[in-house]
Amino acid sequence: MEGKQGEWAVLRVSGEMDLVTSPAVRQRVHDVVADGRRSLVLDLSEVLFCDSSGVGVLIAARRLMRSCQGQLRLILPARGAEDGSHVNRVLAALGVRRLFEVYPDVAAALDETARPLSA
Repeated sequence: MEGKQGEWAVLRVSGEMDLVTSPAVRQRVHDVVADGRRSLVLDLSEVLFCDSSGVGVLIAARRLMRSCQGQLRLILPARGAEDGSHVNRVLAALGVRRLFEVYPDVAAALDETARPLSA
């Protein structure tokens, strides 16, 4: 679920990000910061469902990382219109997708020369 790649902490989330699971994701983000990490990749490529509480966790994570001069990158693979990332569609529908640096995979997120996907 969790790993470190250089200065980056990588948290992998799978299944659902909803009212039941979002507090655990929020706690893991706080644990990363408490551990002294300031660069976080949230790998959401295996998240099948995200409700407003999940979006709230992502926005709170962005705010937390910014407050400590850190970086947050999301992994939201674009597989096509029909089976693309549910989280990406939810963020876009709510008009907050542009707030996040999004990458197609962990390798791209960790590559300082790679550019984020456009919103």
